[in-house]
Amino acid sequence: MPVEMAVPKVNNKMLEELEDMGFPKARAIRALHYSGNSSIEASINWMIDHENDADIDQIPLIAVDIDVETPQPFHITELMKMKAQELRDQARKMEEEEEKKLERHRDGERIRASKDLTEAKRTTEESERKRHLALRKAEKEEEKRARKKILQKLEQDKVERRFGVVLPSERPAALKPSMPFLQGKKDSLPVKSGTKAEHMRECLRSIKRSYLDDDARVRRAFQTLLIYVGNVAKNPDEEKFRKIRLGNPLFQDRVGNLRGGVEFLELCGFERMGGEFLYLPRDKVDEAILNTAGFELKSAATNPFFGLLGV
Repeated sequence: MPVEMAVPKVNNKMLEELEDMGFPKARAIRALHYSGNSSIEASINWMIDHENDADIDQIPLIAVDIDVETPQPFHITELMKMKAQELRDQARKMEEEEEKKLERHRDGERIRASKDLTEAKRTTEESERKRHLALRKAEKEEEKRARKKILQKLEQDKVERRFGVVLPSERPAALKPSMPFLQGKKDSLPVKSGTKAEHMRECLRSIKRSYLDDDARVRRAFQTLLIYVGNVAKNPDEEKFRKIRLGNPLFQDRVGNLRGGVEFLELCGFERMGGEFLYLPRDKVDEAILNTAGFELKSAATNPFFGLLGV
């Protein structure tokens, strides 16, 4: 029976929910199909697991059987048989000639490839080595900063226990030794960083601190924020990626209800629009800020010390 390729059927309601979140239609259909149309959660998890697939934004096609009416039988003459044999002989001859041409071409390609193989391998290994060294250097620097902050926090706690006050900064060494401590003043506010990256880190720390015993929820929140930021960075001209419905239950569960979640998106340039949407105007899309946000999210997700400094 003949077979044709068709777009698989998916749950339209869940498809609309995913599109409201800013996912491309093709990606949403693929995720719903391969997750069995089981739930929005399963579809998003599938997209997270397959975000690097080359065909993630291609609508999948599945085989569908179609009925074709059987034609009326007719008599095959000897002339028809001879003609068919001639066509087969011609086709076979052409196929053999084409195969010979392809084989000659392949031989030439193999000769050229063998000349460049050693150099290509050396270049690849060198690039991989440099990438590994750069990544390791960045990890060591992040670990060094984290250890330094822990030591500063320990020193601050020591001072607080000694004098019975809460210091207004994470860096007690910056205070002048002659500055008197105010006894009994426990509500001093922390000094906020002047950089946007520091504000972003503070938002992510708030999320982590709110769910210290629920790593899965924290990881899901970071992954969802990374998807929003990545969609805008890759497709800045697509309005659907720059518009988030605040009332979306899935958005509320993963980001909206978490302390620091919406504020992080606002730091990326999103603005509240009528209390119903978060919207990032095209002329306010800042690639540098989005790259910073992506870096902070990945650092927070991979740094084992992240979020363990103070409350």
